[in-house]
Amino acid sequence: MSKKKNMVSRIPTQMKHSCEDPWTWNKHDKSHEVKLYGSLNQTAHFHPNWSNGTAGIRGTRVLNYGTYYWEINISQRIFGTSMMFGVGTKRARIHVDAFVNMLGEDNQSWGLSHKGLLWHNGKWKHYTKPFRENEATTVGILFDWRQGTLTYFKDGVSLGVAFTGLNRTEEDIFPIISSTAAKTEMTLTVTRRSFVDLQDRCRDIIINNVQDENEIDDLPLPNRIKTFLKDALP
Repeated sequence: MSKKKNMVSRIPTQMKHSCEDPWTWNKHDKSHEVKLYGSLNQTAHFHPNWSNGTAGIRGTRVLNYGTYYWEINISQRIFGTSMMFGVGTKRARIHVDAFVNMLGEDNQSWGLSHKGLLWHNGKWKHYTKPFRENEATTVGILFDWRQGTLTYFKDGVSLGVAFTGLNRTEEDIFPIISSTAAKTEMTLTVTRRSFVDLQDRCRDIIINNVQDENEIDDLPLPNRIKTFLKDALP
């Protein structure tokens, strides 16, 4: 089985009918203590030298009005005050000169820390067992706007609904990660979204059967449709 098929087989049943969604970490919306690596900026490296605070970065994907699933591979350096994974608005902070649980510190973000705690609006509650320190793991996040929920997965196993009511948020919501620990890395691996309509499904089938824009140009289709197809290329 190919690596791509293995990735697809891990996604939640709610995302059975979904397609790849090429977003990444935003190089223009991050802490100065975050360095990006990879051809698509998919790996975030926190505090390259030493840490004296909390650094975060937002994703490029606006989550409102859709259903999205993404996975983050966390390197074996799991330790410190707080490594967090979640979502938030543009008003959520992405740098603090202190060691804090930054995601969920107010009503602008929602986050899970590596210590198994959920944070929102400055309050926390137990959710799952603390992650084992110095042991690599994969965190999956399912955002469902229609249901208004955020659900976490750990190494392919659902941890249950973590937050509700996100669809009452009027501002744009983005994926966010943060870390207080020096030289820690999180890599975005799987990014998927649910189909919007039949046209969206048809486009995905075509895109999965062409190699590049040149093959799209050769298709006997109107230019408007060709442009629509090219917009979905990675």
